[in-house]
Amino acid sequence: MDRNVIARTAAIAAFAAILAGCESEAPEVASDLSSPVIDEREENFEGIGDAFKAIRGQLEQASPDFAVIQAKAEDINQRAGNIEQHFVEETAREAGYDTEALAAIWENPEEFSEATQKLIDTSAALVEAAGGADPAAVGAAVKEMGGSCKNCHDQFRYDDEA
Repeated sequence: MDRNVIARTAAIAAFAAILAGCESEAPEVASDLSSPVIDEREENFEGIGDAFKAIRGQLEQASPDFAVIQAKAEDINQRAGNIEQHFVEETAREAGYDTEALAAIWENPEEFSEATQKLIDTSAALVEAAGGADPAAVGAAVKEMGGSCKNCHDQFRYDDEA
């Protein structure tokens, strides 16, 4: 075999080995990116979910503790007011971030702002209903607020169970 052919074959094999090594270092999943803002918003939403669950749990009791309901409703309302500040960066799932936030949030900011405001308004109504200590009124406010959550999730959150 000619020395030039052997040298070229060796060079090609070495280059292929280098490329193979580089390829194995690349992330295999597009959603490897993270951001502190994602951690903050996930913590905020988990707090909303926990408080909402506690309120629903109280409503299942024969004698709901309206002080607990009031405190949890106020917590939800405060957290709802923080939502938009957790979406200032384009940290969408489609951009490779490890999140359930869809790019629609940044593509349709007015609609996202309206959905966020609806949660703020319905959670404020829940705070008011809790102050009245009427289980039926609180139940209606919980249902309304749950609808706000669902509306936003349907438009702006990735559903891995679909």
